[in-house]
Amino acid sequence: MKKNLLWMLAAVLLICSPAMTSCSKDDDNSTSVNKKEYFASWNECPALTALKEYVEDVTNPNSPNYIEEADRIATFDMDGTFVGELYPSYFEYNLLEYRALDDPNYKDKAPEDVREAAQNIRNFVRKGTALPDHFDMIHAHAAAKAYAGMDLKEFDAYVKAYAAQPANGFTGMTYGSAIYQPMKEVFEYLKDNGFTYYVVSGSDRFICRALAEPLGIAPNRVIGMDVKLVSSSQGDVAGVDYTMGKEEDLIRTDELIIKNLKTNKVLQISQEIGKVPVLSFGNSSGDQAMHNYCLSNTHRSAAFMLVADDDVRDHANRQKALNLATKWRDAGYNVISMRDDFRTIYGYGVEKTDFSFPE
Repeated sequence: MKKNLLWMLAAVLLICSPAMTSCSKDDDNSTSVNKKEYFASWNECPALTALKEYVEDVTNPNSPNYIEEADRIATFDMDGTFVGELYPSYFEYNLLEYRALDDPNYKDKAPEDVREAAQNIRNFVRKGTALPDHFDMIHAHAAAKAYAGMDLKEFDAYVKAYAAQPANGFTGMTYGSAIYQPMKEVFEYLKDNGFTYYVVSGSDRFICRALAEPLGIAPNRVIGMDVKLVSSSQGDVAGVDYTMGKEEDLIRTDELIIKNLKTNKVLQISQEIGKVPVLSFGNSSGDQAMHNYCLSNTHRSAAFMLVADDDVRDHANRQKALNLATKWRDAGYNVISMRDDFRTIYGYGVEKTDFSFPE
């Protein structure tokens, strides 16, 4: 009898051991799958549905549209796509305005054309004066001059110091933290599904690197506007004829190499990534070429345009945004409405305020 009782006790202990699930406290949930939730900052919407359906399809090994991880390349514009640009203008425009007109260590040294470009920005943001035609190139040349002579560490520190300032037109946010919370979730979702994403921006490459760094985006996955660099003792000697010393730094010059907009984005993607993206995210006409390049891929591909149509939580021109939304849909892009699709833009502790300009 004792022998039988011992066998029964051993059987019960075996069944209820940690290695078994029959007697687990979580027995009712033992067959459930804890699926990670990515999109807490999104409302259900056609764009999000399209993104999830696309990713689920191309990552399914049984799908005819399956894409190997090595080819899951996504490209993202920066300003207005995952970084705010309505406070009240692009980060790099605001930075140049400060550099040429307010920085006590530089403003008296700024060349006339740099000051003029900065004044154009100031008149635009404070008075609503239209920027001159082709101002993207005017700014690019002025910015090249404005930071010439800085080494890369010095410039990175300069950008981050400005990024730490409170963002104009908002409370609870700095320029550097002005990241769209829903787009952070897209980055995480794509990463967990085997995608490699790149920043492809019209802004200065080293500004983009500084702003993307807190998101964990490696510097070698950032493409942007470029100026020529030289080593600190190189002088006018061509790089092919000069050997940089161990103690030297890299210095920015005033020579613009490329403004990374429109088809230039495609050229830079081809040169630096070497593959056609399968996903592309942008917000303006400067991103259309990149989107069209993506949609030319032999793999299944998709392109998304954000429209700044939320004039309650952001400083948006809603009518302009609605017109753009129609244009982007007609071009075959998925449209993300910041007003309708985002539960929050910058996070729940951020509030829109009136712009404030010092006298």
